[in-house]
Amino acid sequence: MKELLDQIKAEIEIFVKEADAQATKGNKAAGTRARKAALNLSKLMKDFRKVSVEEAKK
Repeated sequence: MKELLDQIKAEIEIFVKEADAQATKGNKAAGTRARKAALNLSKLMKDFRKVSVEEAKK
């Protein structure tokens, strides 16, 4: 679970950096990278939910 949380934190940092670059500088490529990070985050969040439910059952 710790490794999954580290992955989520890293992906959030990437998303924030790229989304900020798009919003403040109008960088279109950063927008693409931010959307990719958002997609990866949604997948990681689904994995987190599965792991969290399993941990709660213990």
